[in-house]
Amino acid sequence: MEMELLELAPDRAVGRIPVKGNTQPAGLLHGGASVVLAETLGSLAAQAHAGPGKQTVGIEVSATHHRGAKEGYVTGTATAVHLGRTTASYEIAITDDAGKRVCTARLTCMILG
Repeated sequence: MEMELLELAPDRAVGRIPVKGNTQPAGLLHGGASVVLAETLGSLAAQAHAGPGKQTVGIEVSATHHRGAKEGYVTGTATAVHLGRTTASYEIAITDDAGKRVCTARLTCMILG
């Protein structure tokens, strides 16, 4: 996927992937690639929130695909919606190089340990 992590904190994570190599047969960014980007960013932020000695696992993910992307990069920004003791939830906005929203995803992770 050639994912690149650009920023990581408990309340925010930013990363990107190239469209090239992550497409479906029609040449558009694969929806599954958007979900992988979203879940990875949210999971990394949740782990940062949980802290040492704890683990996080995704328990719910959903995505709405707004438009296709054919070239360049898409960038995901995971923003915390809830940072609790046992769960952490994020909204992940994925945008193209022009700043247009390609996908909105939501992820909830359970904190173990």
